[in-house]
Amino acid sequence: MTLIKYSRPRRNIAGRQFSDIMDDFFNEAVATTNSSFTPDINISETEDKLSIDVDIPGMKKEDIQIGIENGALTISGERKNKSEEDGRTFHRVETHYGTFERSFQLPENVDEDSIEATYSDGVLHIDINKKEEKLKKQIEIK
Repeated sequence: MTLIKYSRPRRNIAGRQFSDIMDDFFNEAVATTNSSFTPDINISETEDKLSIDVDIPGMKKEDIQIGIENGALTISGERKNKSEEDGRTFHRVETHYGTFERSFQLPENVDEDSIEATYSDGVLHIDINKKEEKLKKQIEIK
């Protein structure tokens, strides 16, 4: 039996940004040739912190690295292919394997020393506290 890579159908293409479509196109082309993948990421913000969720199921936390340099947060790792274990023959493999790396420039108002990361149920969750901004002081004119 011949394996054919399955490509998920794109939904609501008209509602997507052109840059998102191009990113998907080029990321998939690179992932196919370089044994890498790009995990989905959600970035959210509250009044006091910045949160990043990275979907990387099937990985061990020991295989994930998080670093910060010059205000850029980098998340990287490797998901190993298990398609040859136990002599099983796979007929369809839709999971992406290989290495990944994502980098984000952090805003200036975050406290880099407060970064906390947890990994549970295939989601890497990173919280970064914001610095308390100094309030501008109004000077009363007498």
